[in-house]
Amino acid sequence: MIKAVVLDVGETLIDETRIWSRWADRLGVTRFVLMGALGGMAALDRSHREAFELVRPGLDITAELAAWERDEPGGLRNHFDADDLYADVRKGLAAVRAAGHQVIVAGNQPTRAYDALVAMDLPVDSVHTSDGWGVAKPASGFFAKVAAVAGREPGEILYVGDRLDNDVLPASAAGMRTALLRRGPWGFLHAERPEAAEIADVIIDDLHALLPALEELGKKGNA
Repeated sequence: MIKAVVLDVGETLIDETRIWSRWADRLGVTRFVLMGALGGMAALDRSHREAFELVRPGLDITAELAAWERDEPGGLRNHFDADDLYADVRKGLAAVRAAGHQVIVAGNQPTRAYDALVAMDLPVDSVHTSDGWGVAKPASGFFAKVAAVAGREPGEILYVGDRLDNDVLPASAAGMRTALLRRGPWGFLHAERPEAAEIADVIIDDLHALLPALEELGKKGNA
């Protein structure tokens, strides 16, 4: 029986449109160009950072981030706030929690994201980030941390994310159940791959579908 639901952040809870748009403005290209490049990298299983380097050859991302912070110390830059939450997040998570499931947020995010997520007062039991843990997905150590903070056996945990490579595959390898969310460029692309249906326990279109999916998985587990 699934007792804990753990969710990724980017393109699971957070709509990253504004973040990528600000990056395009910063790099001096149209938003269409950068988002197209990001989609191409997603299709090729390459890092989003390669999209930045494609549109700005020779870019030093660390130096650019530091310069951006100096230029806009009070701006969001490559960060997010409550305005970036997908519309289904609060009700979707509240329904899962009301049904008796533990709800946890854990994704590859910097320390500042932890503060932003906590400030949103989401209906969750705890929030965790890769920077806070010192280990990032898809490393097995990340999913060991997930199980530890949940206090559950891996098989009692459903990990929800938008990517096969960073979410579904490593969570499944750790013994967890998995849900692939068809959201964001990676989500739509990865949901079409044959291995998605083979590996993910369920593929969902939004977080409103999470509770019905849990109920269905529970029925299968009791059959």
